[in-house]
Amino acid sequence: MTWSLKGTYFESCNCEVACPCLFLSPPSQDECTALVGWHIEDGEDEGVSLLGLNVALAVHSPGHMATTQWNVALYVDERADEAQNASLMKIFGGQGGGHPARLATHIGAIVGVRSVPIEFTVDAGKHGLKIPNIADVEVDQISGQGGDPVTISGHPLCIAPGFPATVAKSSKMVFKDHDMDWNLSDKTAVFSPFAYQSEQ
Repeated sequence: MTWSLKGTYFESCNCEVACPCLFLSPPSQDECTALVGWHIEDGEDEGVSLLGLNVALAVHSPGHMATTQWNVALYVDERADEAQNASLMKIFGGQGGGHPARLATHIGAIVGVRSVPIEFTVDAGKHGLKIPNIADVEVDQISGQGGDPVTISGHPLCIAPGFPATVAKSSKMVFKDHDMDWNLSDKTAVFSPFAYQSEQ
């Protein structure tokens, strides 16, 4: 079983900027609600191309993210054919090993899996993700000293290890599905490249 993926990811949650969960501290509120999106710029699984496909994960942690099991909903690009869908389900569901499998150890329950249209956009420090009638998220890069991006490296709770995370803020984060209903803005977000592969 060999596979590899690389591309761009972002996440937005309900914590104040910057999210304390990145440093294994308690969340700004009593719970964490987060939406994570991945755009695959290059990748394959046993010869099955995954180029250009998108994946999203809605996460609800009813407590400290590092110590509380998450409830999640997985959304896979409807453009994926049967073989591609199976590969994405395996990899992002944690059955394919690599870093997604380590992330999956935090999951207590998968409340739903859907094949849906996912629009992932990137434009000059802005990232967005839309799933019709389910999610609409936009985040904007925060400017630091001299107008440069603010980045965090080496944080322990990490979706994309090996890459500095650029700190952003949500202009909107709307999600409604599986009894989860979020409508937030001006909360924390981060984005970066990602690269995952099966363990050799």
